[in-house]
Amino acid sequence: MPIALYRIDDRLIHGQVVVGWGQPLELGFIVLVDDEVASSEWEQELYRMGVPPEMAVYFHTVGDAANQLAEFERNPKPGIVLVGDIGTMQRLVTASAGQVRTVNVGGVHHSPGRVGRLRYVFLTPAEEEGLKEMAAHGVDVTAQDVPSARPVPLAELLQSSPGA
Repeated sequence: MPIALYRIDDRLIHGQVVVGWGQPLELGFIVLVDDEVASSEWEQELYRMGVPPEMAVYFHTVGDAANQLAEFERNPKPGIVLVGDIGTMQRLVTASAGQVRTVNVGGVHHSPGRVGRLRYVFLTPAEEEGLKEMAAHGVDVTAQDVPSARPVPLAELLQSSPGA
């Protein structure tokens, strides 16, 4: 089973990922791609605590993850590749040379300089450009917080505001 989801979520591993997406997709593993977390055993242990024992968690740098995507695609159980920010996903898309074809923007929360697009997506102009760049390289970018929600296409996301 291939990788079921490439997700950007600044909270990384949490209930919405593990239960909300994990159960309907019957996930067997999560690949958390973050250069800092990949080198921090205590952060890895914290993230492992939020995952049931039957679900494997792998921690990789962007380069390592890109090199192992084909191996993850051969895993008999579906998995999710999870990054914490748009820049990391951009780097993974570039390093994977076309293997990443869809990206789910699942949670980019408010911080200074970001503009609200959906109640769970706030973007800076640079982040918007990053998403457009991924789309220009053939990646289908949508926003969707939970599986039961409608996927919001990138063009619609960039025109949205949380109150609309």
